Amino acid sequence: MTYNFDTITPRRHTNSVKWDETALENVIPLWVADMDFPTYPPIVEALQRRVAHGIFGYTHIPDSYYRCVASWFAKYHGTREFGKEHFVVTTGVVPAISAIIRALTLPGDKVLLMSPVYNCFFSSIRNQGCQVEASPLVYADGTYSIDWDDFERRCADDRVRAFLFCNPHNPAGRVWTRNEVTRVCDICQRHGVFIISDEIHGEIVMPGHEYCSIASICGLPDDAYALCVAPTKAFNIAGLQIANIIVPDSRRRERIDRAINIHEVCDVNPFGVIATEAAYTDGGWEWLQQLNAYIAANYEYLRQFLEKQLPQLRLVRLEGTYLAWVDCTALGCSSSQLVDHLLNRHGVWLNDGEMYGETSRPFVRINLACPQATLAEGLRRMAEGVAALRT
Repeated sequence: MTYNFDTITPRRHTNSVKWDETALENVIPLWVADMDFPTYPPIVEALQRRVAHGIFGYTHIPDSYYRCVASWFAKYHGTREFGKEHFVVTTGVVPAISAIIRALTLPGDKVLLMSPVYNCFFSSIRNQGCQVEASPLVYADGTYSIDWDDFERRCADDRVRAFLFCNPHNPAGRVWTRNEVTRVCDICQRHGVFIISDEIHGEIVMPGHEYCSIASICGLPDDAYALCVAPTKAFNIAGLQIANIIVPDSRRRERIDRAINIHEVCDVNPFGVIATEAAYTDGGWEWLQQLNAYIAANYEYLRQFLEKQLPQLRLVRLEGTYLAWVDCTALGCSSSQLVDHLLNRHGVWLNDGEMYGETSRPFVRINLACPQATLAEGLRRMAEGVAALRT
């Protein structure tokens, strides 16, 4: 079946964070990681059947849920087929990360990350009374790489208890290779650093790249990691509030489950359970491949637009996620100044790179998960706004 991602679905006045967060009129929002595409149709159909029942009480997670998630990751991502006993189900990946940190660290411990990185990583660490330990990624030749010496040096710090891994990486757009993921695991294992692997963007991968789940690394012991995954980003169902923590080690899993209950994020949305089972079907995989092809085409549109209209900007190579990362150093202003100018004067909303811990250069993040006509109008306004900076 062929899916149409060009259709524009009006979202204003639907209480959408992406579209209704600002009181400004007629803004093109290319900021928060929320797609403007309707979700996979069988998800809608499954939810409609559930709505027709008319009662929406507390939900029980059926065994079929665990089987379908485990089978999906084994079939498409090469993990072992986990059992129900390996899962802790919660409302989202961010609550999952916070609960894991609470369960496995003490206040004052350090949690390592690679910056720039998803902004909620910083708050999840600090909210548990821990310290952020950042290993900066190396930016060169239009992409990012890991500074292995720096990463290992920080892992060797006795106060570093956990590493918060963004795989694929937001906002750098890297899909870490199997060799890179294996090396991360080897270093962390050697220094006794537990890995919390956020793989929510794992389904969004550009042609020529392959997402490598930490749970597919051969020989990695059960007590080395917790895997955080959800269908919410790839299938655009974040509002249904569902996520999975897969923890092979029973002792750590019990502690994490306790923390989930302490945080009171243990009761999930019944629609999230149903949507997950509907998403993780063979038809869902085909829908994802067409989605990824469309996002890749949008990325190419952006690349050509910048090359012709805004050659002073430098586009970071996108391997995964639908979030483009753009170096705006040549404009001579901070990223926050640029974002404010574009939003308030030209009606296009981007993310400010500083929120991801990037302060050495001004970057903006652009959401490509929208119909190309929407992207085109947003970029037109961006070019108009950049031109106005020089006048």
